[in-house]
Amino acid sequence: MTILIAEDDRDIAELIAHYCRKSGWDSHIAAAGDEALAYARRQPVDVVILDVMLPGISGLEVCRALRADTATAALPIIMLTARTEEADRVMGLEIGADDYVAKPFSPNELVARVKALMRRSRRHEQPASTLQCGEIVMDLSRHTVTSAGADVRLTAKEFMLLQYLMERRGRVLSRDQLLSDVWGYRYTGGTRTVDVHVRRLREKLPALVHALVTVKQFGYKLADGEET
Repeated sequence: MTILIAEDDRDIAELIAHYCRKSGWDSHIAAAGDEALAYARRQPVDVVILDVMLPGISGLEVCRALRADTATAALPIIMLTARTEEADRVMGLEIGADDYVAKPFSPNELVARVKALMRRSRRHEQPASTLQCGEIVMDLSRHTVTSAGADVRLTAKEFMLLQYLMERRGRVLSRDQLLSDVWGYRYTGGTRTVDVHVRRLREKLPALVHALVTVKQFGYKLADGEET
């Protein structure tokens, strides 16, 4: 597995690379945004750890560019930044980041988040594993989503969240439950993270606007067959 580390602080980048090596992963360090973007487009990468404040083009712009490119649209991205305000976290998630880690951080926690993200984004091997909700069809073996026959590009975390919801249709799911089961650990970024990802799913899949119901002050429910 190859981790792209986009971080201009050499000490932090080397620290992350060290822990990647301890986990048995290869890593590549890019000290500028344009360098990171070029590498991700040129070389196979499994996860990007992306600092927001990069020289050249910012990490946010790198994230936006990766999501806009078909070849890298589903690439798992963890934003790494010194910013701790909720608005900054939400901004990163809005443009397609799958996770957000604020500095200072624990290298072991960062590794755990990478593992959790990869575990949930790994493609299934079953040849005919599909889920359907009305016009929305998920092919788990091909890692694709279509709506009314048209392809829809989702980020790795959006795909995981949609799969989790579709596998539990008709059940009311709390935000804390979604954070724990989809994100794979006790997430410290607040339940606003779930709301951001749900909103992005509704934007990309209009059929979910009515099918994915908000349960006030609790969470969400994807309507079962009788309700859609």
